[in-house]
Amino acid sequence: MSRFGPAPWGRLRHVSAVVWSAAGSLAAWSWLLLCQGWFWRTDVRLPPLREPREWPPVCVVVPARDEASVLPSSLPSVLAQDYPGRAEVFLVDDGSTDGTAALARELARRHGGLPLTVGSPGEPPPGWTGKLWAVRHGIGLARARGPEYLLLTDADIAHAPDSLRRLVAAARAGTYDVVSQMARLRVESRWERLVVPAFVYFFAQLYPFRRIGREGSRTAAAAGGCVLLRAEAAERARVPEAIRGAVIDDVALARAVKRGGGRLWLGLADRVDSVRPYPRLGDLWRMVSRSAYAQLRHSPPLLAGTVAGLVLVYLVPPVAAVTGAVAGSPVTGGLGAAAWLVMAGTYVPMLRYYRQPVWLAPLLPFTALLYLLMTVDSAVRHHRGHGAAWKGRTYARPGAVPEEG
Repeated sequence: MSRFGPAPWGRLRHVSAVVWSAAGSLAAWSWLLLCQGWFWRTDVRLPPLREPREWPPVCVVVPARDEASVLPSSLPSVLAQDYPGRAEVFLVDDGSTDGTAALARELARRHGGLPLTVGSPGEPPPGWTGKLWAVRHGIGLARARGPEYLLLTDADIAHAPDSLRRLVAAARAGTYDVVSQMARLRVESRWERLVVPAFVYFFAQLYPFRRIGREGSRTAAAAGGCVLLRAEAAERARVPEAIRGAVIDDVALARAVKRGGGRLWLGLADRVDSVRPYPRLGDLWRMVSRSAYAQLRHSPPLLAGTVAGLVLVYLVPPVAAVTGAVAGSPVTGGLGAAAWLVMAGTYVPMLRYYRQPVWLAPLLPFTALLYLLMTVDSAVRHHRGHGAAWKGRTYARPGAVPEEG
Protein backbone atom coordinates (compact mmCIF):
# COMPACT_ATOMS: atom_id res chain seq x y z
CA MET A 1 0.00 0.00 0.00
CA SER A 2 2.76 2.41 0.83
CA ARG A 3 4.20 1.98 -2.65
CA PHE A 4 0.97 2.85 -4.48
CA GLY A 5 -1.06 4.61 -1.76
CA PRO A 6 -0.94 8.01 -0.13
CA ALA A 7 2.44 9.20 -1.39
CA PRO A 8 1.71 8.79 -5.15
CA TRP A 9 -1.83 10.17 -4.63
CA GLY A 10 -0.35 13.20 -2.86
CA ARG A 11 2.05 13.76 -5.74
CA LEU A 12 -0.82 13.37 -8.24
CA ARG A 13 -2.90 16.00 -6.46
CA HIS A 14 0.11 18.33 -6.38
CA VAL A 15 0.79 17.84 -10.10
CA SER A 16 -2.91 18.32 -10.90
CA ALA A 17 -2.90 21.67 -9.07
CA VAL A 18 0.18 22.76 -11.00
CA VAL A 19 -1.38 21.58 -14.29
CA TRP A 20 -4.54 23.59 -13.68
CA SER A 21 -2.51 26.63 -12.63
CA ALA A 22 -0.33 26.35 -15.73
CA ALA A 23 -3.41 25.99 -17.93
CA GLY A 24 -4.92 29.08 -16.30
CA SER A 25 -1.71 31.01 -16.85
CA LEU A 26 -1.54 30.01 -20.52
CA ALA A 27 -5.18 31.03 -20.97
CA ALA A 28 -4.42 34.40 -19.34
CA TRP A 29 -1.44 34.96 -21.63
CA SER A 30 -3.47 33.99 -24.70
CA TRP A 31 -6.03 36.63 -23.73
CA LEU A 32 -3.35 39.25 -23.02
CA LEU A 33 -1.66 38.51 -26.33
CA LEU A 34 -4.78 38.88 -28.45
CA CYS A 35 -7.32 40.91 -26.49
CA GLN A 36 -5.48 43.54 -24.42
CA GLY A 37 -5.11 46.22 -27.05
CA TRP A 38 -1.90 44.77 -28.54
CA PHE A 39 -0.18 46.26 -25.48
CA TRP A 40 3.09 44.52 -26.28
CA ARG A 41 3.65 46.38 -29.54
CA THR A 42 5.93 49.42 -29.44
CA ASP A 43 4.92 51.14 -32.67
CA VAL A 44 2.58 53.75 -31.15
CA ARG A 45 4.72 56.81 -31.86
CA LEU A 46 4.11 60.40 -32.91
CA PRO A 47 3.06 60.57 -36.57
CA PRO A 48 5.29 62.24 -39.18
CA LEU A 49 5.36 66.01 -38.80
CA ARG A 50 2.47 67.83 -40.53
CA GLU A 51 2.97 71.51 -39.91
CA PRO A 52 -0.20 73.49 -39.16
CA ARG A 53 -0.97 76.74 -40.95
CA GLU A 54 -0.43 78.68 -37.73
CA TRP A 55 1.64 77.74 -34.74
CA PRO A 56 -0.36 78.42 -31.54
CA PRO A 57 1.22 79.99 -28.42
CA VAL A 58 2.55 77.47 -25.90
CA CYS A 59 3.72 77.75 -22.30
CA VAL A 60 5.99 75.08 -20.82
CA VAL A 61 5.52 74.37 -17.09
CA VAL A 62 8.34 72.59 -15.26
CA PRO A 63 7.74 71.72 -11.57
CA ALA A 64 11.08 71.17 -9.82
CA ARG A 65 12.03 70.12 -6.30
CA ASP A 66 15.72 69.61 -5.47
CA GLU A 67 16.65 69.00 -9.10
CA ALA A 68 20.05 70.72 -9.25
CA SER A 69 21.74 67.43 -10.13
CA VAL A 70 19.70 66.88 -13.32
CA LEU A 71 18.79 70.41 -14.49
CA PRO A 72 22.05 70.95 -16.44
CA SER A 73 21.16 67.90 -18.57
CA SER A 74 17.48 68.76 -19.08
CA LEU A 75 16.59 72.45 -18.83
CA PRO A 76 18.87 73.66 -21.67
CA SER A 77 17.09 71.23 -24.02
CA VAL A 78 13.72 72.75 -23.07
CA LEU A 79 14.99 76.29 -23.59
CA ALA A 80 16.48 75.29 -26.97
CA GLN A 81 13.15 74.23 -28.51
CA ASP A 82 12.97 75.11 -32.21
CA TYR A 83 9.35 76.23 -32.14
CA PRO A 84 8.07 78.58 -34.86
CA GLY A 85 5.34 80.10 -32.68
CA ARG A 86 5.42 81.99 -29.39
CA ALA A 87 6.64 79.89 -26.48
CA GLU A 88 8.10 80.46 -23.03
CA VAL A 89 9.09 78.39 -20.03
CA PHE A 90 7.91 78.61 -16.42
CA LEU A 91 10.01 76.67 -13.92
CA VAL A 92 8.30 76.39 -10.54
CA ASP A 93 10.62 75.80 -7.60
CA ASP A 94 8.76 73.51 -5.20
CA GLY A 95 10.57 74.32 -1.95
CA SER A 96 14.01 73.20 -3.10
CA THR A 97 16.97 73.33 -0.71
CA ASP A 98 19.73 72.68 -3.27
CA GLY A 99 19.67 75.94 -5.23
CA THR A 100 17.41 74.69 -8.02
CA ALA A 101 15.92 78.13 -8.74
CA ALA A 102 19.27 79.93 -8.89
CA LEU A 103 20.74 77.21 -11.10
CA ALA A 104 17.77 77.47 -13.49
CA ARG A 105 18.33 81.21 -13.88
CA GLU A 106 22.03 80.66 -14.45
CA LEU A 107 21.37 78.02 -17.11
CA ALA A 108 18.98 80.35 -18.91
CA ARG A 109 21.55 83.16 -18.82
CA ARG A 110 24.27 80.85 -20.10
CA HIS A 111 22.35 78.99 -22.81
CA GLY A 112 19.67 81.47 -23.87
CA GLY A 113 16.74 80.21 -25.91
CA LEU A 114 13.09 80.50 -24.88
CA PRO A 115 12.26 83.08 -22.18
CA LEU A 116 12.38 81.60 -18.67
CA THR A 117 10.38 82.67 -15.62
CA VAL A 118 11.21 81.09 -12.26
CA GLY A 119 8.51 81.15 -9.62
CA SER A 120 7.79 79.59 -6.22
CA PRO A 121 4.35 78.98 -4.71
CA GLY A 122 5.50 78.11 -1.19
CA GLU A 123 4.51 74.99 0.71
CA PRO A 124 1.40 73.19 -0.54
CA PRO A 125 -1.74 73.47 1.61
CA PRO A 126 -3.39 70.31 3.02
CA GLY A 127 -4.89 68.16 0.30
CA TRP A 128 -2.36 69.09 -2.37
CA THR A 129 0.69 67.17 -3.50
CA GLY A 130 3.76 69.34 -3.91
CA LYS A 131 4.06 68.68 -7.63
CA LEU A 132 0.45 69.58 -8.42
CA TRP A 133 0.65 72.69 -6.23
CA ALA A 134 3.68 73.73 -8.29
CA VAL A 135 1.86 72.89 -11.53
CA ARG A 136 -1.10 75.00 -10.40
CA HIS A 137 1.22 77.95 -9.78
CA GLY A 138 2.90 77.48 -13.15
CA ILE A 139 -0.41 77.26 -15.01
CA GLY A 140 -1.54 80.39 -13.21
CA LEU A 141 1.54 82.27 -14.42
CA ALA A 142 1.13 80.87 -17.91
CA ARG A 143 -2.54 81.82 -18.29
CA ALA A 144 -1.61 85.49 -18.23
CA ARG A 145 0.15 84.85 -21.57
CA GLY A 146 -2.95 83.34 -23.15
CA PRO A 147 -1.47 80.04 -24.40
CA GLU A 148 -3.50 77.58 -26.45
CA TYR A 149 -1.40 74.68 -25.15
CA LEU A 150 0.50 73.88 -21.97
CA LEU A 151 3.44 71.50 -22.01
CA LEU A 152 3.81 69.90 -18.59
CA THR A 153 7.25 68.31 -18.39
CA ASP A 154 9.33 67.08 -15.47
CA ALA A 155 12.65 68.59 -14.50
CA ASP A 156 14.52 65.38 -15.37
CA ILE A 157 13.24 65.19 -18.96
CA ALA A 158 15.47 66.18 -21.89
CA HIS A 159 13.78 67.07 -25.20
CA ALA A 160 15.09 66.98 -28.74
CA PRO A 161 15.00 70.43 -30.40
CA ASP A 162 11.87 69.56 -32.41
CA SER A 163 9.96 67.98 -29.52
CA LEU A 164 7.52 70.82 -28.89
CA ARG A 165 6.96 71.35 -32.60
CA ARG A 166 6.05 67.70 -33.14
CA LEU A 167 3.78 67.53 -30.08
CA VAL A 168 1.78 70.58 -31.18
CA ALA A 169 1.57 69.37 -34.78
CA ALA A 170 0.24 65.98 -33.60
CA ALA A 171 -2.31 67.64 -31.32
CA ARG A 172 -3.53 69.90 -34.12
CA ALA A 173 -3.65 67.15 -36.76
CA GLY A 174 -5.49 64.70 -34.50
CA THR A 175 -7.61 67.29 -32.63
CA TYR A 176 -6.32 65.89 -29.36
CA ASP A 177 -6.68 67.65 -26.02
CA VAL A 178 -3.78 65.67 -24.55
CA VAL A 179 -0.74 64.39 -26.42
CA SER A 180 1.65 62.59 -24.10
CA GLN A 181 4.87 60.69 -24.66
CA MET A 182 6.35 58.06 -22.38
CA ALA A 183 9.91 59.34 -22.08
CA ARG A 184 12.65 56.80 -22.64
CA LEU A 185 14.02 56.08 -19.17
CA ARG A 186 17.70 55.55 -18.48
CA VAL A 187 18.99 51.96 -18.77
CA GLU A 188 22.70 51.93 -17.98
CA SER A 189 23.17 50.08 -14.70
CA ARG A 190 22.53 46.36 -14.28
CA TRP A 191 19.38 46.96 -12.22
CA GLU A 192 18.07 49.57 -14.66
CA ARG A 193 18.37 47.07 -17.50
CA LEU A 194 16.48 44.47 -15.49
CA VAL A 195 13.73 46.67 -14.05
CA VAL A 196 13.14 49.74 -16.24
CA PRO A 197 11.91 48.16 -19.51
CA ALA A 198 9.54 46.02 -17.45
CA PHE A 199 8.18 49.17 -15.78
CA VAL A 200 7.03 50.54 -19.14
CA TYR A 201 5.87 47.07 -20.26
CA PHE A 202 3.64 46.70 -17.18
CA PHE A 203 2.31 50.25 -17.65
CA ALA A 204 1.36 49.48 -21.25
CA GLN A 205 -0.29 46.26 -20.12
CA LEU A 206 -2.48 48.20 -17.68
CA TYR A 207 -3.12 51.09 -20.09
CA PRO A 208 -2.81 49.86 -23.69
CA PHE A 209 -1.77 52.86 -25.75
CA ARG A 210 -4.05 52.02 -28.68
CA ARG A 211 -7.13 52.01 -26.45
CA ILE A 212 -6.32 55.40 -24.96
CA GLY A 213 -6.73 57.18 -28.27
CA ARG A 214 -9.74 55.15 -29.42
CA GLU A 215 -13.13 56.87 -29.60
CA GLY A 216 -15.51 55.52 -26.96
CA SER A 217 -12.76 53.79 -24.97
CA ARG A 218 -12.78 54.30 -21.20
CA THR A 219 -9.02 53.71 -20.90
CA ALA A 220 -7.25 56.92 -19.92
CA ALA A 221 -3.62 57.54 -19.05
CA ALA A 222 -0.75 59.90 -19.71
CA ALA A 223 2.97 59.93 -18.96
CA GLY A 224 3.68 62.78 -16.57
CA GLY A 225 7.13 63.57 -17.92
CA CYS A 226 5.76 64.91 -21.20
CA VAL A 227 2.12 66.04 -21.44
CA LEU A 228 0.92 68.58 -23.99
CA LEU A 229 -2.45 69.80 -22.69
CA ARG A 230 -4.91 72.10 -24.42
CA ALA A 231 -5.47 75.03 -22.06
CA GLU A 232 -9.21 75.09 -22.69
CA ALA A 233 -9.47 71.38 -21.86
CA ALA A 234 -7.55 71.97 -18.62
CA GLU A 235 -10.04 74.63 -17.56
CA ARG A 236 -13.01 72.45 -18.53
CA ALA A 237 -11.63 69.53 -16.51
CA ARG A 238 -10.56 71.78 -13.58
CA VAL A 239 -6.96 70.61 -13.82
CA PRO A 240 -5.08 70.58 -11.53
CA GLU A 241 -7.66 71.48 -8.83
CA ALA A 242 -9.77 68.39 -9.55
CA ILE A 243 -6.78 66.06 -9.02
CA ARG A 244 -4.90 68.05 -6.37
CA GLY A 245 -4.30 65.08 -4.06
CA ALA A 246 -3.35 62.54 -6.72
CA VAL A 247 0.00 60.82 -6.24
CA ILE A 248 -0.24 59.23 -9.70
CA ASP A 249 -1.07 62.59 -11.21
CA ASP A 250 -0.55 61.75 -14.89
CA VAL A 251 -3.24 59.07 -14.97
CA ALA A 252 -5.55 61.25 -12.85
CA LEU A 253 -5.06 64.16 -15.27
CA ALA A 254 -5.90 62.00 -18.28
CA ARG A 255 -9.02 60.65 -16.60
CA ALA A 256 -10.20 64.15 -15.68
CA VAL A 257 -9.73 65.39 -19.25
CA LYS A 258 -11.48 62.35 -20.71
CA ARG A 259 -14.41 62.76 -18.31
CA GLY A 260 -14.71 66.31 -19.61
CA GLY A 261 -15.08 65.03 -23.17
CA GLY A 262 -11.42 65.45 -24.18
CA ARG A 263 -9.50 63.28 -26.61
CA LEU A 264 -6.19 61.66 -25.59
CA TRP A 265 -3.13 60.21 -27.27
CA LEU A 266 -0.26 58.41 -25.53
CA GLY A 267 2.74 56.75 -27.14
CA LEU A 268 6.39 55.92 -26.74
CA ALA A 269 8.95 58.65 -27.28
CA ASP A 270 11.77 58.59 -29.79
CA ARG A 271 13.67 61.69 -28.69
CA VAL A 272 12.36 62.55 -25.22
CA ASP A 273 14.56 61.04 -22.52
CA SER A 274 14.72 60.90 -18.74
CA VAL A 275 18.15 61.84 -17.44
CA ARG A 276 17.50 60.71 -13.86
CA PRO A 277 19.71 57.79 -12.85
CA TYR A 278 18.51 54.83 -10.78
CA PRO A 279 21.81 52.99 -10.41
CA ARG A 280 20.90 50.77 -7.44
CA LEU A 281 18.00 48.45 -6.76
CA GLY A 282 17.08 50.57 -3.74
CA ASP A 283 16.61 53.62 -5.97
CA LEU A 284 14.26 51.73 -8.27
CA TRP A 285 12.50 50.14 -5.30
CA ARG A 286 11.67 53.57 -3.83
CA MET A 287 10.49 54.84 -7.22
CA VAL A 288 7.97 52.01 -7.58
CA SER A 289 6.91 51.48 -3.97
CA ARG A 290 6.14 55.15 -3.31
CA SER A 291 3.03 54.96 -5.51
CA ALA A 292 2.27 51.26 -6.09
CA TYR A 293 -0.35 50.99 -3.33
CA ALA A 294 -1.88 54.32 -4.39
CA GLN A 295 -2.36 52.76 -7.84
CA LEU A 296 -4.49 50.14 -6.07
CA ARG A 297 -6.50 52.88 -4.31
CA HIS A 298 -5.12 51.68 -0.96
CA SER A 299 -7.49 48.70 -1.15
CA PRO A 300 -6.49 45.42 0.59
CA PRO A 301 -8.80 43.38 -1.70
CA LEU A 302 -7.22 44.96 -4.79
CA LEU A 303 -3.79 44.26 -3.33
CA ALA A 304 -4.68 40.60 -2.74
CA GLY A 305 -6.07 40.30 -6.26
CA THR A 306 -2.97 41.93 -7.74
CA VAL A 307 -0.63 39.60 -5.87
CA ALA A 308 -2.67 36.57 -6.95
CA GLY A 309 -2.71 37.80 -10.53
CA LEU A 310 1.04 38.40 -10.62
CA VAL A 311 1.66 34.92 -9.21
CA LEU A 312 -0.65 33.23 -11.73
CA VAL A 313 0.48 35.19 -14.79
CA TYR A 314 4.21 35.61 -14.17
CA LEU A 315 5.40 33.09 -11.57
CA VAL A 316 3.38 29.97 -12.37
CA PRO A 317 4.84 29.44 -15.90
CA PRO A 318 8.49 28.92 -14.86
CA VAL A 319 7.44 26.92 -11.78
CA ALA A 320 5.23 24.68 -13.93
CA ALA A 321 7.93 24.26 -16.56
CA VAL A 322 10.51 23.21 -13.97
CA THR A 323 8.03 21.04 -12.05
CA GLY A 324 7.01 19.26 -15.22
CA ALA A 325 10.62 18.58 -16.14
CA VAL A 326 11.48 17.26 -12.67
CA ALA A 327 8.29 15.22 -12.22
CA GLY A 328 8.36 13.84 -15.77
CA SER A 329 5.01 15.41 -16.62
CA PRO A 330 5.03 16.61 -20.25
CA VAL A 331 1.59 18.21 -19.87
CA THR A 332 2.64 20.33 -16.90
CA GLY A 333 5.97 21.23 -18.43
CA GLY A 334 4.46 21.95 -21.83
CA LEU A 335 1.77 24.26 -20.48
CA GLY A 336 4.27 26.12 -18.30
CA ALA A 337 6.82 26.42 -21.10
CA ALA A 338 4.16 27.64 -23.55
CA ALA A 339 2.96 30.37 -21.16
CA TRP A 340 6.57 31.35 -20.43
CA LEU A 341 7.31 31.52 -24.16
CA VAL A 342 4.33 33.81 -24.84
CA MET A 343 5.34 36.00 -21.91
CA ALA A 344 8.91 36.32 -23.11
CA GLY A 345 7.80 36.90 -26.69
CA THR A 346 5.56 39.82 -25.74
CA TYR A 347 8.44 41.36 -23.79
CA VAL A 348 10.94 41.26 -26.66
CA PRO A 349 9.61 44.39 -28.47
CA MET A 350 10.05 46.48 -25.32
CA LEU A 351 13.59 45.19 -24.84
CA ARG A 352 14.38 46.11 -28.44
CA TYR A 353 12.88 49.58 -27.92
CA TYR A 354 15.30 50.00 -25.01
CA ARG A 355 18.13 48.49 -27.06
CA GLN A 356 18.60 45.63 -24.61
CA PRO A 357 19.54 42.00 -25.38
CA VAL A 358 16.61 39.66 -25.95
CA TRP A 359 18.07 37.07 -23.57
CA LEU A 360 16.64 39.24 -20.77
CA ALA A 361 13.11 38.28 -21.85
CA PRO A 362 13.00 34.90 -20.00
CA LEU A 363 14.01 36.76 -16.81
CA LEU A 364 10.71 38.68 -16.74
CA PRO A 365 9.24 36.38 -14.02
CA PHE A 366 12.10 37.39 -11.69
CA THR A 367 11.47 41.07 -12.44
CA ALA A 368 7.73 40.55 -11.84
CA LEU A 369 8.58 39.02 -8.46
CA LEU A 370 10.53 42.17 -7.60
CA TYR A 371 7.52 44.30 -8.55
CA LEU A 372 5.26 42.08 -6.45
CA LEU A 373 7.52 42.61 -3.43
CA MET A 374 7.70 46.37 -4.11
CA THR A 375 3.89 46.53 -4.18
CA VAL A 376 3.55 44.63 -0.93
CA ASP A 377 6.19 46.86 0.63
CA SER A 378 4.24 49.92 -0.53
CA ALA A 379 1.13 48.59 1.24
CA VAL A 380 3.06 47.74 4.42
CA ARG A 381 4.57 51.23 4.53
CA HIS A 382 1.15 52.79 4.04
CA HIS A 383 -0.43 50.80 6.88
CA ARG A 384 2.48 51.72 9.13
CA GLY A 385 1.63 55.37 8.54
CA HIS A 386 4.42 56.24 6.13
CA GLY A 387 2.14 56.76 3.11
CA ALA A 388 3.44 57.79 -0.29
CA ALA A 389 6.74 59.56 0.38
CA TRP A 390 8.84 61.52 -2.11
CA LYS A 391 11.65 64.01 -1.54
CA GLY A 392 10.91 64.63 2.11
CA ARG A 393 7.12 64.73 1.87
CA THR A 394 4.59 62.10 2.88
CA TYR A 395 1.10 62.24 1.43
CA ALA A 396 -2.08 61.18 3.15
CA ARG A 397 -4.44 58.59 1.81
CA PRO A 398 -6.82 60.07 -0.78
CA GLY A 399 -10.08 61.05 0.85
CA ALA A 400 -8.43 61.99 4.13
CA VAL A 401 -8.83 65.65 3.19
CA PRO A 402 -12.35 66.89 2.46
CA GLU A 403 -13.15 67.80 -1.13
CA GLU A 404 -13.72 71.41 -2.06
CA GLY A 405 -17.25 72.42 -2.85
